[in-house]
Amino acid sequence: MGDGALRLATRAELSGLPLEVAPRLLGGELRTVVTIVGVAEEVRLRITETEAYHGHGTGPEPDPGSHARMGRTARNATMWGEPGHLYVYLSHGIHSCVNVVCGPEGQAGGVLLRAGEVVFGADAAARRRGVATPLSRTALRDLARGPGRLGQAVGLRHPLHDGIDAIGGTELHGARAQLWLRERPVEPTSGPRVGVAGVAGTAAFPWRFWIGDDPTVSPFRWGRGAAEAAA
Repeated sequence: MGDGALRLATRAELSGLPLEVAPRLLGGELRTVVTIVGVAEEVRLRITETEAYHGHGTGPEPDPGSHARMGRTARNATMWGEPGHLYVYLSHGIHSCVNVVCGPEGQAGGVLLRAGEVVFGADAAARRRGVATPLSRTALRDLARGPGRLGQAVGLRHPLHDGIDAIGGTELHGARAQLWLRERPVEPTSGPRVGVAGVAGTAAFPWRFWIGDDPTVSPFRWGRGAAEAAA
């Protein structure tokens, strides 16, 4: 097999801390098939940018940027479950964002899929995003550039698809998902997480990982109070 060969992920590979798993997902693919009114459409997304988030009691230091920092709630319950499921949450009341649940069951952890390249099913992804086709080079680059766009492109919606199993591939509300990993991991670039408030969005938490120079990686921006905390 070549260095870029892909294979289905296993739960064991996702049982480590999110901080360990997040760079491992780079170059892998999230593949979804979503059926609406009898029409099934597949999208394959090459993952180019991720962020790690640890829940309460997970890892050696508290993560003030995590949804699960204060413990288990109805919103973050999926993060405490079996690794390999997808935590799909609503951001700003609009955007469905997709996370891979990591760590042992009973410990909260997730890896946010921040950005990716649509390598199959671009027309379906564009239709979901309301982007005109044929796609320009810039439009193709931007289809899944950022977590809200990514969620739209792969067709996973909160709350319908929260908890969908990306290892077993079981259908949930008309959708199936699979996570594929590279045989040989890529060398990641790392830095502060994007748009995360306070110290959690500074170099104290360099928990964002991306493929260097990849055009689909989202631009960095400071979260509320993060620039001041970093000074």
